[in-house]
Amino acid sequence: QAGTSLRCLREMGVKMSTKKIAFYGLFLALALVAGFIERLIPINPGIPGVKPGLANIVTMILLYTVGFQAAALITAARILLSGLLFGNGFAMVYSAAGATLSMIAMILLKKTGKFGSVGVSVAGGVFHNIGQILVAAVVLETRALIYYLPILIISGLAAGIVVGILSGILT
Repeated sequence: QAGTSLRCLREMGVKMSTKKIAFYGLFLALALVAGFIERLIPINPGIPGVKPGLANIVTMILLYTVGFQAAALITAARILLSGLLFGNGFAMVYSAAGATLSMIAMILLKKTGKFGSVGVSVAGGVFHNIGQILVAAVVLETRALIYYLPILIISGLAAGIVVGILSGILT
């Protein structure tokens, strides 16, 4: 099957070695497991959307070791698969919006060379929450959710610090 998958990718114009496919598959599996473990942890501060973001450790490691393309590819695949396995369509939309803003912020800050893994991760956590609130405001057709943003920014800051420290150590 690996040979068939590799041939399909090559026919689509994607040039990827078997080793790279296995590498990406391993990191995708790690991200999915981290996300699943996060769902099992009984953290419920009573605020929807507040979570530690353990799967983002994998994103940060990829960003710093392989590059932003791999980090973006694995993040997109993780959102799609975890949405299909554990969530629903709305969860995928919210996650995709948050991940897109988060990835843009992290790539830009990393490129400046002025921020370490903690600073880049904090920006990712904060912008992820901003993206989710913006989509929720559009979907629910209310601006009242903007008042919820300070709480999510604080949670994104806290989660970003933890993820940044852990990914820095692991990298």
